[in-house]
Amino acid sequence: MVTYKYSANYSGRLPVSDKDAFEFLDDQSNLSAHMGEKSWMMLGSTMDIFMDALRTREVGSEFGFKGSIVGVPLFVREVVTLRQPPRSKRWKTVGDPVLWVIGAYEMCFEIRPETDGASLTVGISYERPQRGFPRFLSIFFHRAYARWCTKKMVVDAQRHFSARARSQLPTRVR
Repeated sequence: MVTYKYSANYSGRLPVSDKDAFEFLDDQSNLSAHMGEKSWMMLGSTMDIFMDALRTREVGSEFGFKGSIVGVPLFVREVVTLRQPPRSKRWKTVGDPVLWVIGAYEMCFEIRPETDGASLTVGISYERPQRGFPRFLSIFFHRAYARWCTKKMVVDAQRHFSARARSQLPTRVR
């Protein structure tokens, strides 16, 4: 197991069972939806996700992201290393990621059942890029990016389940 120098995590509550939370988060396209949305952290750019036939639902499944920020190509390939429904999942980078402010990393989520839902923690352990301009940029931005990424995953899950709960409320007839 690789030991990384830096880490960040974020936790929040979800208004659903641990099984429902895992089912949603087990699909990497749901968990990483923020990478496909324009944001200030991505300088207004987006990245596209790609997945193998296992769609991140098995240990060994590969996926990743490709895109560019201000014309500079970005690429990262990842592999699922642990999957324990409905409690946790872990994945890590494979090879040398081409990113701006973080280098190689390992991410995970953990779900704990609670009486009225579940708690979700998303974490990242990572290194800064090893060379060039990304190494310089990472001095200023790696911590903010890691916090943003973990928080976005938790907040996006909370929004998803809150919107789902609202859509299941009975409508008033006038």
